[in-house]
Amino acid sequence: MKLIFDKSVPGRRGVQMGKGDVPETVNIDKKFLRKEDATLPELSELDVVRHFTGLSKQNFGVDTNFYPLGSCTMKYNPKMAEKVAGIPGFADLHPLLPQLRMGGSLTQGALHVLYETDLLLREIAGMAAFTLQPLAGSHGELTGMMIMAAYHRDKGNKKTTVLIPDSAHGTNPASAAIAGYEVQTVPSDNNGVMDMEAFKSMINDEVAGLMLTCPNTLGIFNKNIKEICDLIHSVDGLAYYDGANLNAIVGHSRPGDFGFDIMHINTHKTFATPHGGGGPGSGPVGVVEKLVDFLPVSLVVKRDDGTYALEYDRPKSIGYIAPFYGNFGIILRTYAYLLHHGKEGLRRISENAVLNANYIKEKLKDDYHLPFPQLCKHECVFSAEKQLEHGVHAMDIAKGLIDAGFHPPTVYFPMTVPESMMIEPTETESKETLDSFIAAMKDLAQVAKESPEKLHEAPVSTTVSRMDEATAARKPCIVCV
Repeated sequence: MKLIFDKSVPGRRGVQMGKGDVPETVNIDKKFLRKEDATLPELSELDVVRHFTGLSKQNFGVDTNFYPLGSCTMKYNPKMAEKVAGIPGFADLHPLLPQLRMGGSLTQGALHVLYETDLLLREIAGMAAFTLQPLAGSHGELTGMMIMAAYHRDKGNKKTTVLIPDSAHGTNPASAAIAGYEVQTVPSDNNGVMDMEAFKSMINDEVAGLMLTCPNTLGIFNKNIKEICDLIHSVDGLAYYDGANLNAIVGHSRPGDFGFDIMHINTHKTFATPHGGGGPGSGPVGVVEKLVDFLPVSLVVKRDDGTYALEYDRPKSIGYIAPFYGNFGIILRTYAYLLHHGKEGLRRISENAVLNANYIKEKLKDDYHLPFPQLCKHECVFSAEKQLEHGVHAMDIAKGLIDAGFHPPTVYFPMTVPESMMIEPTETESKETLDSFIAAMKDLAQVAKESPEKLHEAPVSTTVSRMDEATAARKPCIVCV
């Protein structure tokens, strides 16, 4: 496909400007003028429309194809939620509109949404209160760890260490480190979960807390979860729940009931908006009662007269973590999603996500190595070790899937599984879609045996073929199209 500059024809115009009321000769200070001509492409309106329509056809997203990206829920974004987010009364609000003074009624609806979303998330998570301000899951992690640090400072605790399993999400150690803690890695056992004996040996008075994802990145639920939280509490530590995988248990169990003190929810993964593409995101953080005073300012409160306002007088708060009040459009989608599905709907979502993951696991276990064969939750992890015998890596399988019309799953994560392929189908995919994906995976396993060189060349059907991804990431070549 040609660059838009290559399609340019001198003198061609896409719009005819009418005669305006601005004088043709305006004295503009030269420092505000370009030193050279902008050399913009010259095209008709039709040329421009066709160019960008053609580009859009090369995009790959959850609206176009199956997107089984593990560890980051890529679920379909219902258009109902989009419509709600686009309601003018919400979409056109300015963040600096007054709360209760003249014109304050314009913001009461938005504050009402924030207040009720907080209440709904409390019930789902088993927490005492939430802040909806964090702008992503990673931002929520950092907020939670800042709350943990504030709690220990307030009590005069001399805590230096946070324990994190080796199968944790990659941002967990970074969040703990930025909050001022040293990270100690807890290894996994032969069942794919955190090794309890190693964990117990690391518990001491210097431990500020534990960051745990449950189910973990292998899709395995840790049956020792209550004991783990009790052990952390025995040294006045706090248990942090990484809610990135909440889609697996929502409506069935609550992290607060397990014993967790802090958690974040990736609402842009679990409730309506698909994760990916760089944003926008939303990572609300919930806490138990003893940590409410440390939540960021401001919090939405309901006054005695039934109006809503933002509360700023919170002496123990960790302070501001985001401008204004988070990604309101994402929170609005979450609110609509929760009201639409209700309690029973959320339970079915979780059940279908688990069913779909186990269906794929059982169908492909004879074609790819399955390191942990037990019942999984929302995602299953295979290894390409069998294919490696023919010189085919997990990356080759991933590239082959592109030619088959599917987005590749996550590969080489978690790093506890060699040649790992993490597949998360979510609840939104039909059996027909899953069967097509399974058939493609089986076909690739056969190709790996018979013609491995074909997979070394994949993908061959895309505009851009196989590239040196490490070099591309370190030295990106960005061109204007």
